[in-house]
Formats: sequence, structure tokens, C-alpha cells
Amino acid sequence: MTSIFIAFQFLTIFPAVIKRMFTPEEMGRAAGFFPLVGVALGALLFALNHAARIIFPDSVSAALTLFAWIFLTRAFHLDGFMDTCDGLFGGWNPERRLEIMKDSRVGAFGVAGAVLILLMKYAALSSSTNIFAALILAATLGRWSLPLLIYFFPYARPNGLGYEMKHNTRWVELLLAALITGVTAWLLLGWLGLVLMLAASVFSVLFGVYVMRLLPGLTGDIYGATTIMVEALTLIFFTI
Repeated sequence: MTSIFIAFQFLTIFPAVIKRMFTPEEMGRAAGFFPLVGVALGALLFALNHAARIIFPDSVSAALTLFAWIFLTRAFHLDGFMDTCDGLFGGWNPERRLEIMKDSRVGAFGVAGAVLILLMKYAALSSSTNIFAALILAATLGRWSLPLLIYFFPYARPNGLGYEMKHNTRWVELLLAALITGVTAWLLLGWLGLVLMLAASVFSVLFGVYVMRLLPGLTGDIYGATTIMVEALTLIFFTI
């Protein structure tokens, strides 16, 4: 249960049940439950969206859902996406890119990227053909990408929370995350759900490979950026 609480506290505004610093081993074990956080987040977002649609038109409901999405996750992954845009497009060598990504200030690339990705998610939510599956799968697949990248790719910096998580996430956590994601995808859409899980995995790995051409490894910002992009692409799929 400790690992589950840590996963929720780390990725959402979930109240702090464990009021102390997490150990590196605990953070590594928590990675296996990241997709479970996605399932719960997606279900809550659907409940909020459903309630909003009783009163407001689809466009307003979509905006309120997106606001809740950002609020419930503390804009955690969105911040990483903005830093990634600034770093990858604003730097001219690996050292400069990492320096920019570590800077708390947001540049033009970050602002432009955030506006575009939020517009994509808003448009997809407004036009979704299956909002229930869209929200749960988007949130779940986005968080499935995290243990996948953490396990298979090196970390760029020699210290920090991401470094500790990288070196304490084992194949057991990856298998647990895959099981939670796979069962959720199957229950929602059957074989199509598993195909979407595979597509999200391929996209995450390809993005990781692309980043490795620009940086010596991945960072927490890259993890967050991948989550945001997988969420957006999943939502877009449900507009077809």
C-alpha cells in the first residue's frame, strides 16, 4: 500500500498520507503503480465531465475537464513538456539543452508548445466519440509511458530524484505497470485497447530514441513531456 500511496502523492494532488521523504527504493517500487493512478484520474475526470455535460455544452465541459486535469496533476507533466520544448529546440548542444531544461523560467518554445498541446486536447475532448474510454485510456497510457522510459533508457544527470528512480525501478515494476495497463485497455476496448497500448509504447520508445540523439539520457522533463503527448494522441484517436 505504501507504493500505491507514493504513486498517487507523486503524480497528483492526492493528500499526503505518508508525511516523510520517500526512499529511492520506495520511489522505484511506486513506478509500477503509475498506470493505476491514470485509471483513477481518468475515472474522476469522466465523472466531472459527465456532471458538467448535464449543465453545459460539450465545449464548456471539455474546458472544465481540461482545467481539472491540470489542477489534479499540479501541471506536473505540462511543466515538463514546456521545459522539454525549450531545451530541445532552444539549445545547440547537450550541455546547453540540459541547462535550459533545468531553468525554472519558461521560454517561447515552451509557451508555444503548451498552447498547442492544450488546444489539441481541448479539441479532442470536445469531439470525442467515446469520452469514457478516451479519458481513462489517455490518463492510463500516459502514465504507462513513465516506467517504460525509466526502465529502458539511461538518465541524463548523475543525481536527483529521476536518477534514484531509474536505478530502483526493476523489471518487476515494469511488468506490474504493463499488467495494470493491459487489463484496463482490454476491459475498455478489447483487442483495440491492446493495440492502442502497443502504439503508445512504440511512440514512447521512438521519442526516447529521438531524445537520445540530442541528450546523453532522459530527464524528468522528458518523462512528463512523453506523458502529455501520449495523452493527447490517445484523445485524438477517439475523435475518428
